[in-house]
Amino acid sequence: MTTSDVQEIRTRVREKRPLIHCITNPISITQCANTVLSAGARPIMAEHPLEAAEITETASALMLNIANITDARMRSIRISAETAKNKGIPFILDVVGISCSTLRRSYAGSLISELVPTVIKGNYSEICALYDSGYKSSGVDAHSSATFERTIDAAVNTAGKYGNVILASGKRDIVTDGKRLLFADNGTPRLGEITGTGCMQGALAAAYLSCGDGYSAAAAACTVMGICGQLAEKYKGMGSFSAALFDALSLIDEGDIREYMKVEEKDIEAI
Repeated sequence: MTTSDVQEIRTRVREKRPLIHCITNPISITQCANTVLSAGARPIMAEHPLEAAEITETASALMLNIANITDARMRSIRISAETAKNKGIPFILDVVGISCSTLRRSYAGSLISELVPTVIKGNYSEICALYDSGYKSSGVDAHSSATFERTIDAAVNTAGKYGNVILASGKRDIVTDGKRLLFADNGTPRLGEITGTGCMQGALAAAYLSCGDGYSAAAAACTVMGICGQLAEKYKGMGSFSAALFDALSLIDEGDIREYMKVEEKDIEAI
């Protein structure tokens, strides 16, 4: 993955202006919509079960997020995922909270096994829980028991099992399709200080997924989101940092990517 690869997918999104259908939690709807807009794509945040299929059919990519789950949202997510699968529309599933909730773990597991998202996204604990049914943690933040090495193993094996892409977000973002493995080292701990940045990364990946394969889209999203966090971190307050993050997302250019991008690709057989 090179700076040219990242810039190419960003350029294609801005030229195409694809529609990205997002079903996410109300906590981060605005942030996700603005993230899609910052990428040059068009967001639609439709989650009513009676319109989910119709809206999804018109989209170039679908982003699904199971945080703050409700009965209606669970129905809509399944309807949209089924529609996307039937229509050949790529989609990303963010498995928020599956390491701390039996309901979410069971729901996400059945959705994944039946419909196989193009990209599955989660933090280290969520990806470990996806792979190991006995793994549990507290809350929606990653736990120290989900080590970097353990998460690599979980991500690679899960990607190999389903033949898709896994994005494990953390201090070092991990992207793998079971054959290739990439570590993205951009970012700042300050991204964890405000609500919704993980969801924003998923929305950005969905925008890129509309114009690229799952591996490239996930890697580009990790890189761009991480760099934008670094560009914004000089602002001390949470509000200033949040505003600066969106400024960075809308203004980042090829020069910034070339200067800041830090990725490492590994041969899986050597891990």
